[in-house]
Amino acid sequence: MARVALEIPKIGLVMEAVKVTRWLKGVGDSVRAGEPLLEVETEKSLVEIEASVGGRLAEILAAVDQEARVGDAVAWLETEETAGAAPPAPVQPAPAAAPVQPRPRPNAPPREGRIRTSPVARRLAAEHGVDLRQVAGTGPRGRVQLADVRQAIDRRAAPPPTVAAGAAGGLTPMRRALARALSLSNATVPQFTAERAVDWTAVEAVRAELAATRGPGEPKLSVNDFLLQAVARVLAEYPAMNATFAGDVLAADARIVPASGAHIGFVIAVENGILVPVLHHVERLGLAEVARRRRDCVERGLQGRLRREELEGATISISNLGARGPDRFAAMINPPESAILAVGRQRDCVVARHGGIQLRPVSELTLTVDHRVIDGRLAADGLARLVEILEGRDWRLA
Repeated sequence: MARVALEIPKIGLVMEAVKVTRWLKGVGDSVRAGEPLLEVETEKSLVEIEASVGGRLAEILAAVDQEARVGDAVAWLETEETAGAAPPAPVQPAPAAAPVQPRPRPNAPPREGRIRTSPVARRLAAEHGVDLRQVAGTGPRGRVQLADVRQAIDRRAAPPPTVAAGAAGGLTPMRRALARALSLSNATVPQFTAERAVDWTAVEAVRAELAATRGPGEPKLSVNDFLLQAVARVLAEYPAMNATFAGDVLAADARIVPASGAHIGFVIAVENGILVPVLHHVERLGLAEVARRRRDCVERGLQGRLRREELEGATISISNLGARGPDRFAAMINPPESAILAVGRQRDCVVARHGGIQLRPVSELTLTVDHRVIDGRLAADGLARLVEILEGRDWRLA
């Protein structure tokens, strides 16, 4: 038998800690690789953690309501697959009244010679007085990355004073996660915007036609469903837009990573924050399936029941503030995505058509892009094509 640690994986770009809410298996139960073992609460949702290997749940190291950080071991799994590795030393079980704390990661021993690090990590370390020789780098060839410095700062920091969530001076977990993500976006992503107006006349006509043919219980098609399908078509026609930037921009590991399909996030408002569920492979879906999946994600997002994979993998998101929103706005990119589309409120505007003047429903679209991935000409062409699709009548229902 070999013992394999079940560790808390990284869920999202800025997640640092979770709270165990429920164990789905008990000690001694058999498990399959990929089978959900426990449920944890992140800053955004409840997420199931799956078994990394098949075998038996030998020991639970984190009790319900206990917090654990990314990389902490929360259980031991016993498996027949030794893979040539020696089993780790057994962990002594804690008394039932005192749950075992997740294993803290020890400080790295001081390193000698030149320290490989990114400029952002080096600047943050200098601001907080962190000795980079004491930080274990997790990047290529031991490079110290921004997340490594943040963890070093957190480990040495004294526990903050207890403040009620939402009270003056306090941050809820979701608001703290948003603050970290948007600060990272503003500090590390070179962003620029492009704007175009879109006439919704064709979309509204198609919506009315389809509404008359929809059966009872079938989801109502919204403007967001047309936006999702249209963006998926643009990504298919302009694959260079469907990618993310990875690595340190000043290092050899910097690269642009193409996506495997049209994975599109859409921003929804929740109590004291926002969520960005992701619809995967939208290029394969008709409008009816897009509507069904979008509505399902919104409902479960409002209940905090989104799965881990439904919060990851997007290259672009859509932010539509609806009828009460501003005429136009620029949204911030949600790293590691490379673009976000902001949709202003729909309003009646006087426009020139066919040598005359007409009243049309119009919105302002603002596309914010990561300039490391998407250049100005590509952004302009992609946005123009998006408007062309939205103003046409070529839609796939099923």
